[in-house]
Amino acid sequence: MKIEYDPKADAMYIRLLAGTVAESDELRPGVVFDFDVDGRVLGIEMLDVSQRTDKPHELAMELVGM
Repeated sequence: MKIEYDPKADAMYIRLLAGTVAESDELRPGVVFDFDVDGRVLGIEMLDVSQRTDKPHELAMELVGM
C-alpha cells in the first residue's frame, strides 16, 4: 500500500494494488475508486482533502489483524 498526497491538487491517492485501471467510479462526492478488469479495487482517490482533515500530511494508518 502506498499513500500519496499532492498539496497543489489537494488530492490524496491510496494505492492498494498494482495494476491497470479499467474503470473508475465516484462513489461519494470527491471519492473515486479505481478498479481493474476483474473488479478489484486498485486505489482510492480523495479530492479536496484539506476540507476532510486539518492535516492531510499527518494522516495515520493502523493495520489491524496483521
